[in-house]
Amino acid sequence: MIALDPVPRTLDRLALRGDPAAPALIDRAGVMDFAGLETAVGAAAAWLAAQGLVPGDRVASWLPKTRIACILPLAAARAGLVHVPANPALRHAQIAHILADSGARLLVTQPARAATLPGDEVPAACRVVADTEVAMRGPGLAPSTRDPAELVAILYTSGSTGQPKGVMLSHANLWLGAISVAHYLRIAPEDRVLAVLPLGFDYGQSQLLSSWAAGAAVTPLDYLTPRDVVKAVERFAITTLAGVPPLWIHLLETEWPAETAARLKRLTNSGGALTVKLVRVLRTRFPSADLYPMYGLTEAFRSTYLEPSLVDAHPESIGSAIPFAEVMVVRPDGSRAAAGEPGELVHAGPLVAQGYWQDAERTAARFRLAPRFSSSGGMAIWSGDTVIADEHGLLRFVGRDDEMIKSAGHRISPQEVEEAVMAGPETREAVAIGLPDERLGQSILVVAAGDPAGEGALAERLKRELPSYMQPARYVWRDALPRNANGKLDRAGLRAEMLR
Repeated sequence: MIALDPVPRTLDRLALRGDPAAPALIDRAGVMDFAGLETAVGAAAAWLAAQGLVPGDRVASWLPKTRIACILPLAAARAGLVHVPANPALRHAQIAHILADSGARLLVTQPARAATLPGDEVPAACRVVADTEVAMRGPGLAPSTRDPAELVAILYTSGSTGQPKGVMLSHANLWLGAISVAHYLRIAPEDRVLAVLPLGFDYGQSQLLSSWAAGAAVTPLDYLTPRDVVKAVERFAITTLAGVPPLWIHLLETEWPAETAARLKRLTNSGGALTVKLVRVLRTRFPSADLYPMYGLTEAFRSTYLEPSLVDAHPESIGSAIPFAEVMVVRPDGSRAAAGEPGELVHAGPLVAQGYWQDAERTAARFRLAPRFSSSGGMAIWSGDTVIADEHGLLRFVGRDDEMIKSAGHRISPQEVEEAVMAGPETREAVAIGLPDERLGQSILVVAAGDPAGEGALAERLKRELPSYMQPARYVWRDALPRNANGKLDRAGLRAEMLR
């Protein structure tokens, strides 16, 4: 177990954490040891610095899990730049928003992806380069000596309304988060972590950063079927697998040879609560693996985890605070909620992000001073999630106070779906609603005003314009949508009606 050193450092120094001769990255191309990782980070940083960028400029990436996609978070940090990773599942409209909103000066992607971006959707100040142009060999920059409090990454996450918002993370946020996760997961240098989650997702980045913090190796995998995951576990002698509930459901429906299942000694879950049934099945299918239910916020990297020894007795719990985090259950009046009493989960301490990029209004709504009884004080993230703590301090997730849809481990803005639905001629108005779904957590239902004969054309258009996880599963057509006394769409009434 690595030591809980509370001193933050610059993110690029994670490349120096492992034994130089030990594997850091293992993929179909072979093995890159930590010495090779350090060389690649330095060379890529030097290449970035030679592109006419200045410290603080934003560098976006829109890539599958290539080697350069894994290295860019550290290389950008070493060059004094701010990395903006985008989920490869996103389509051109979402990428265009991220590029414009972040003010990215450079987009690193693949030619086939770049070809899907209309010229008028790429800001004039942003240059698009192929990932193969980025150097990973040759003279490099030395490890950074920048202030760990400086901004180093912007991760875009959906809000309950409007376009995705950029969460601003410092070197300190990500360094301490990596140290914390590596410590409580007990990751060791001999571990092999299979990275199946998108690297533009905070949980996906954690696969990389926490593994390298512990001196362990990562195997990045873009899989097509659950069977690909099973094969990778066997081929690369994987010990650690991170997932979200829908992925676990798919993996449990796949045949696992007993010897392959026994290789896994650590399973981690976030992006949605595990059901009691799913906990039981995971414990049965992977008897040699410790199961870590977790709860995370992009705005605070990670908040809670449940010790594996407590999982069988508390299968519904999301645990208690991770190292370096102070997690509180707070009443509406700002006082501490009693055991058994629901309240808002509030997270304080050094893992709290710096706010939302160029969005003072939404920053002020979620990033507020910690409650008076907080031991950390300072700025806290008020999650909007309702939880209950038992008499032992273990937390149970109750629900969200906003209208976010959580599907397949993704937080989805209803308004973003609605805007895409109404961008074409098929509908006049639309409301997107999350409905309970055993496999996805929630599926997306769209209630639309228009002619149902246009549903086929609408579905085909959305396949081109929205990522797969944002596709509506079902449509309900009305001549007109109901309104409340203020003349606004009666979203609450529609939601109640559809949930009946």
